[in-house]
Amino acid sequence: MQSRSTGGVEYTKIEEIRGPLLVVQGVTRGAYDELVEVETSAGEKRLGKVLEVGQGKAVVQVFEGTTGISILGTKARFLGRTMELPVSSELLGRVFDGLGRPTDGLPDPLGEDFRDVNGAPINPSMRDYPSDFIQTGVSVIDGMLTLVRGQKLPIFSGAGMPHNRLAAQIARQATVRGTVEEFAVVFAAIGVQHEEASFFRRSLEESGAIKRSALFLNLADDPAIERIATPRVALTAAEYFAFDLGMHVLVIITDMTNYAEALREISAAREEVPGRKGYPGYLYTDLATNYERAGRIKGKKGSITQMPILTMPNDDITHPIPDLTGYITEGQIVFSRELFRKGIYPPVYVLDSLSRLMGPALSAAKGAKTREDHMELSNQLYDGYARARDLKSLSEIIGKAGLTSVDLKYLENGEAFEQKYLQQGYDENRPFEETFRFGWEILSILPEEELTRIREELVRKYYVRAS
Repeated sequence: MQSRSTGGVEYTKIEEIRGPLLVVQGVTRGAYDELVEVETSAGEKRLGKVLEVGQGKAVVQVFEGTTGISILGTKARFLGRTMELPVSSELLGRVFDGLGRPTDGLPDPLGEDFRDVNGAPINPSMRDYPSDFIQTGVSVIDGMLTLVRGQKLPIFSGAGMPHNRLAAQIARQATVRGTVEEFAVVFAAIGVQHEEASFFRRSLEESGAIKRSALFLNLADDPAIERIATPRVALTAAEYFAFDLGMHVLVIITDMTNYAEALREISAAREEVPGRKGYPGYLYTDLATNYERAGRIKGKKGSITQMPILTMPNDDITHPIPDLTGYITEGQIVFSRELFRKGIYPPVYVLDSLSRLMGPALSAAKGAKTREDHMELSNQLYDGYARARDLKSLSEIIGKAGLTSVDLKYLENGEAFEQKYLQQGYDENRPFEETFRFGWEILSILPEEELTRIREELVRKYYVRAS
């Protein structure tokens, strides 16, 4: 990361090293979140920031960890500023580590400005309501979980499931409905394996999208404490692209579970009173400082759409990380282990998933930006699939012989929904019209009188009658 001149106030008395933390004694000038340059007795320099200051002491979180640091001979230089990222259009097409330092072998990009990685809160009165649809080319998202420009829509997944494949597919294919504008992509990897980071980088390179992307990679063998800074660094770049350069930016953050684990590690080192499952009591607030940086600002052309990925421990959606995330974000895309085992991609379980902005955005657009039957078609697909799931459970008890002919049609409808509507190729970019066509073909398995959530005139117009 490009840095400004150092200067600052230097302290040489390190009282204690506690996990990833240094306790510096004799501090007369220090502030929360202030950047600290730690110099070891061997001359190695590491970055840190102030977590706590008072009574002549400061607790400093060292991003690269405290391994190899001794109490004797270590200096801590308080730089009088917060952690900053040099921003410019040169960040696009580049790969950085979790702190914003280039790892692609190219020189540091020149910064047109330096921005605090903690960002600045968007004035609520200046927030613009998200209303422009994003076409992802993925039927289940476009048709039933519609993504809107400026929305934050997380993916709740589990270990081993293809959440990164879906995120990469959306990153390649996303366009604002009704325009030819492509998204700039900011990808933040938090504690991921080399294989995952390489997959995402390779996917963007092969599609040519790397030219409009900036990658910030904190890998599994990087210091865990860096993980706290990585999403903030990435979002700072995204804010510059969106609100200074007028771009539509898609931010993908994986894996927020690793972020929360790093937060728990720091909390334990500070001996804070733990909350649920050992996570700090301020986990909700801390997650919100990242998620709430998505959105649109009145008078600004650009936008930030955020898709954080969470791998739920033991596939438990009530775990504190997905649970709290659901309160902050505008919906969620939930993966199903059962669908994944059946070989369906993407394995989205629509009955646990929703996009809270889909309905209001469709109402605001009055159908003009997608199609008049969009919302009602979606509601009927939900209804049919929910009925099919219930009947499948019932048939396992009483057998299919105990079901009516209409019940059997619902079972056929549910199977077609999974195999034709949910199932699609990783490289398949479906247009909206094809998504609607598939939806009506699936609903047309049912008798017309069963389509109770769609107006009669739309049924007459779109229902596929047997020839």
